[in-house]
Amino acid sequence: MVLVRLQLATNACFGSLRQIPGANPALAGMFPNMFPLTAGQTFGTLPVMPVQAMTQQATRHARRVYVGGLPPSANEQSVATYFNQVMAAIGGNTAGPGDAVVNVYINHDKKFAFVEMRSVEEASNAMALDGIMFEGAPVKVRRPTDYNPSLAATLGPSQPNANLNLGAVGLTPGSAGGLEGPDRIFVGGLPYYFTEAQVRELLESFGSLRGFDLVKDRETGNSKGYAFCVYQDVSVTDIACAALNGIKMGDKTLTVRRANQGANQPKPEQESILMHAKQQIALQGCLLEPSILQRLMLQPAATKVVCLTQVVTEDELKDDQEYEDILEDMRIEGGKFGNLLNVVIPRPSPDGAPSPGVGKVFLEYADIDGATKARAGMNGRKFGGNQVVAIFYAENRFHEGDYDG
Repeated sequence: MVLVRLQLATNACFGSLRQIPGANPALAGMFPNMFPLTAGQTFGTLPVMPVQAMTQQATRHARRVYVGGLPPSANEQSVATYFNQVMAAIGGNTAGPGDAVVNVYINHDKKFAFVEMRSVEEASNAMALDGIMFEGAPVKVRRPTDYNPSLAATLGPSQPNANLNLGAVGLTPGSAGGLEGPDRIFVGGLPYYFTEAQVRELLESFGSLRGFDLVKDRETGNSKGYAFCVYQDVSVTDIACAALNGIKMGDKTLTVRRANQGANQPKPEQESILMHAKQQIALQGCLLEPSILQRLMLQPAATKVVCLTQVVTEDELKDDQEYEDILEDMRIEGGKFGNLLNVVIPRPSPDGAPSPGVGKVFLEYADIDGATKARAGMNGRKFGGNQVVAIFYAENRFHEGDYDG
């Protein structure tokens, strides 16, 4: 009887509290007299954040995209205008009429920006714009470092819409987009001289790729020796990891694993998955064709031209005096190995337009013997704090002024 009376009294008390004007609906029946504030009012000196602002803050990590490689002329207005236009052109404005971009922050020194979209879905659609040309320069579109994939998955689509009209802005689906999610693969230990085409050939031995990105140095454009990919058929993810991990490629050893696994040892459930994958390889005969590995591991045939990468940066080449000093250093160093005929160091274009071969040094010798000694002697050496990569370069391409190979 006492419990019944207590329950009735409680209900009567809470029932009367629910009638208090201005009570926060979220706190109805639960101390409304303590917080009878509406959104925007203050409690002492502390503001009460509106629900909409709280939602925007919580979703910001999933609504922002990183845009790297911006030209010096870029500013907040030009970036916002451009991305609003291309998002509309590809049909990526899924939140309704109006502009997709709500805010832009630019770091001019490091040539990147954070572009904030009005919705999570539109930010995911923007990921398909990776590699798009902005004011004459291809830019990278990535997720920011504070992006939380598992949390973002609860807020909206994490992949670009499959029906985006990328052709309207000169892009091809499946280049570098679609690189988010649990099936993303990290491929490390790649020889620096491997081209994008060679890495793709290696990975596509197991199936078509939905997304691919060979990571390159922002200044020189040279490979950093690692890549990321996602397969169209995610069921081959673990099969590819099991088959490629540990393979010797020249003087390198591949590290291939799911990107979210990290460098730690696989968990027991992951080990069972990998074991199953290896069994699938054995049963299906999915091991790489020896011809593919042999072809990829063969370095270019010896020529009279040696190409050095990881030697100079674009900024070092802009100053005339510094350029002449580097040129003279290369003549002295290169001349130690044989009869050096020519040294070519491509420079950045004054108008900021892309210039092929910037960051490379080409040494032309009178004979293959000199070039061979130079390649052996300079590969792996330190120059300006960087480890030099030296490879042979096709003579016909060098004489034609084609330095972008």
